[in-house]
Amino acid sequence: MGHPLLQKAAVTVYSTTWCPDCKDAHDVFVRLGVPYREIDIEAVSGAADEMIALAGGVRRVPTIVIKRGEHTEVLVEPEPELLASKLKPVKGC
Repeated sequence: MGHPLLQKAAVTVYSTTWCPDCKDAHDVFVRLGVPYREIDIEAVSGAADEMIALAGGVRRVPTIVIKRGEHTEVLVEPEPELLASKLKPVKGC
């Protein structure tokens, strides 16, 4: 059957290896047991441009995209508490 998040939503994190906020986001995902796809914008060609488009024209990491069916939510540099609150409803599906 798989993880509820994979059934109801998909999460992508645009990040860099040196970003402390990206590590904080990673820690939230691990603590909540939520799987995600990570894209290093410095290592993947075109990823930075894709992230900037999703983030409304700003280059900030982490940019986190949560897709739930037809709905997509983009979080740009969210505080760990905000990220956790956005992920908990998904995890509980």
